[in-house]
Amino acid sequence: MAVLSTSAWVLHDLGLAAGFGGPLFGKLALSRAVQDIGSEQERGQVLHDAWSNYNVVTAASLGVAALTWFIGRAAISGRSIDEETRGLVLAKDILLGAAVLTGAANILSGQELGKQAPEGAVPVQSGSEPSAQTPEEARGFMRLLNVMGPINLACTAGVIGITAILAMKSGQSTKWSFLSRLLP
Repeated sequence: MAVLSTSAWVLHDLGLAAGFGGPLFGKLALSRAVQDIGSEQERGQVLHDAWSNYNVVTAASLGVAALTWFIGRAAISGRSIDEETRGLVLAKDILLGAAVLTGAANILSGQELGKQAPEGAVPVQSGSEPSAQTPEEARGFMRLLNVMGPINLACTAGVIGITAILAMKSGQSTKWSFLSRLLP
């Protein structure tokens, strides 16, 4: 397999890993861990700071995953794959697009949430639960994030799963094995 294709595949997989792992950690660990902080405003500020820093990684990683996929996909004719594989490719197109869009929505919603208090110190109970002091507009952004976050994780997980299936199928196809050697 050519160096450029291999590098793109590695970047694609690393992008998916970072785009999935960071938000999963945030949802399952960070969101709950901030409850150990006594001040509701400090909880909000810690969450805001953490997500503001990781949002750059999320945007870059999902962007690289999408870019490498769609460039590679454009380089190969649909005639080189069977119907089952074509269905998987289309499902991956849709899920990857949804992952990028929901990731962008989460980033923008998080930024707007942070603007609801100085230094992002919006008072919260946890990363997903408002407190009695959480402003109403901030509650709306938290509700949106509580819906879009899991959708983003599910879409990204779906892309990772389909990527693994496609990789396994490519190893079983003589036609694909030959074509993949021609890629840059």
